[in-house]
Amino acid sequence: MSRRISYFEASARARVATLADERSFTEFCPPAQRRTSPHLARLDAPVAFDDGVVVGSATVAGRPVLIAAQEGKFNGGAVGEVHGAKIRGLLERAAREKPAAVLLLVDSGGVRLHEANAGLIAISEIMRALMAAQAAGVPVFALIGGSCGAFGGMGIVTRLCDEVIMSEEGRLGLSGPEVIETVKGVGEFDSRDRSLVWRVTGGKLRRALGEATRLVDDDAAAFRAAAVAALANHRNAPGDLASLKAAQAALTERRAAHPDTRDGLEVWRAIGLPQPEAVPMLAADTFNQQLAQLATEA
Repeated sequence: MSRRISYFEASARARVATLADERSFTEFCPPAQRRTSPHLARLDAPVAFDDGVVVGSATVAGRPVLIAAQEGKFNGGAVGEVHGAKIRGLLERAAREKPAAVLLLVDSGGVRLHEANAGLIAISEIMRALMAAQAAGVPVFALIGGSCGAFGGMGIVTRLCDEVIMSEEGRLGLSGPEVIETVKGVGEFDSRDRSLVWRVTGGKLRRALGEATRLVDDDAAAFRAAAVAALANHRNAPGDLASLKAAQAALTERRAAHPDTRDGLEVWRAIGLPQPEAVPMLAADTFNQQLAQLATEA
């Protein structure tokens, strides 16, 4: 029996190794090239020789893919000039080479404060390159299950992706809990209330709202299986005006259905999940089955 590997606890390189077919990964801009952040160096701050992101090509179940994996343990996976350029370059390569998909292993709190302007520009360049890859017919899948989640600019990037695969441990949002608490106060959002944080930003809420397309357990093998399934079954959505209007209508309907909701528990109760208080204790498969049952009944 193979040993279970926690996706949450794994490093970026370990996640790539468990996701890709054995010995298929080729890294672009590896640490030996020492592409480090010039901004961090000027501030005498620690640097990483890959600037906190691993990019390269591989196969997954025999299908060619490009992969970018952020390292949440370095600066919280935050995006700076070099970090962002590596992801943007990978997406631009995807538009040229047209692999089966691009896999973004997102683990980021947003933009690097040390490189604020450069980081913000990098995020905009990533978004532009992502949409160009999609326009070229290449789907982009986000995988979220690390300790930093997907917040700030990378939260926006994630919501542009064709598929969003999350574990309950993964989190997705615009402003992180600590940011909200700092700006609005602990009475508005207590970032130390871990159960509240995960009910508001965690994978089960995002899956219930349709923002995550697939929910898996915190297991690297489960993330790989979900990526394999997405590669096999994904169909590119039309990018015409009618589809965009339909998506906007769905968001408007969701807002009307949950106008004053402030907690995932209220969402689970409103959509009719049995025993909503027990949802945080459910395995991913059980939770997915309950959502599927609700969809059938509707």
